Amino acid sequence: MIETYIEYLSWAIGMFLFFCFVPKSKIQQAIIGILVMQLLTWPLGLIVVELNLITYPVRFFDDATKASFTFEYFIFPIVSGLFNIHYPKNQSVWKVFIYTSVIVSLLTIGEVLLEIFTNNIEYVNWHWYWSWLSMFAVLHLSYRIYRFVILLRA
Repeated sequence: MIETYIEYLSWAIGMFLFFCFVPKSKIQQAIIGILVMQLLTWPLGLIVVELNLITYPVRFFDDATKASFTFEYFIFPIVSGLFNIHYPKNQSVWKVFIYTSVIVSLLTIGEVLLEIFTNNIEYVNWHWYWSWLSMFAVLHLSYRIYRFVILLRA
């Protein structure tokens, strides 16, 4: 039962983050970042669950997908939208690395806590560092695609 509340709370937190940390002038850019990330997480999330690396025993839309709709299609894309619009452009590689590492570390810590204490996620053939590395890489890939799309619009 707590798992369902966690799902609802995750949606509330995601909406709070979006509406509080996306300036009105950057809503379109944030939505582009969200859509780009959804484009990436849809196949990647399905690959991970189909290869039985991670399972999501309690999730929304369990008849439709084995992936976590909440994380793959809502939370991570919103984080990506925020990541993109607040990205430290024209900064050193170290600042970008630290910026990304802090965000990815917070997500990974949350995921590990959920894996340990709930049935929202279970690592089958997976380890926390795979989550950290994959989120780090996918955030940067998403940012590159996002920048490409933004430049096309200019």
